[in-house]
Amino acid sequence: MKRQPVIPPGTQPLYDAYHFAPATRVGDTIWVSGQVGLDAAMKPGEGMEAQARLAFASLKAVLEAAGASLEDVVELTTYHTNLRQEIEAFTKVKDEYLPSRYPSWTAVGVTELALPELCIEIQAVAVAGSGGA
Repeated sequence: MKRQPVIPPGTQPLYDAYHFAPATRVGDTIWVSGQVGLDAAMKPGEGMEAQARLAFASLKAVLEAAGASLEDVVELTTYHTNLRQEIEAFTKVKDEYLPSRYPSWTAVGVTELALPELCIEIQAVAVAGSGGA
C-alpha cells in the first residue's frame, strides 16, 4: 500500500506553506489533520457552534476528496479551549454531522490553538467504505 496525501481544491497553498497534508490515505484508512472553524476567507466563525460547523464542513470536504464520507469516521479527537463550558453545545453540533454509528471520540481541553480566535479543532480517522449500513 502506498501513502497518498489528500489535498482538496483550494488547500494547496496551505500544503506548500506549512508542509502538512489535510489528510493522508493508506489503503482504505484516512487520517485527517485538525480542521478548524475558518471560513473560505480564513475568518473564524463567531463562537464555538459556528466554528464547529465550519470545522465539520471542512472535515466533510477533506473526506470527500479522499473518497470517503463522514459516515466512514471511526475515530474523532476534538480540541477545545473552553471544554467544560461548551461540550454540551459542541455535542449538539457533532450529532448534526454524525447522527448515528458514533465513532470513538476523545475530547481534550487545551489552552490555545493555532490562532487566538479559534476555540475548536477536529481531527479524525476514517476507513473508506466502512460507514454503509
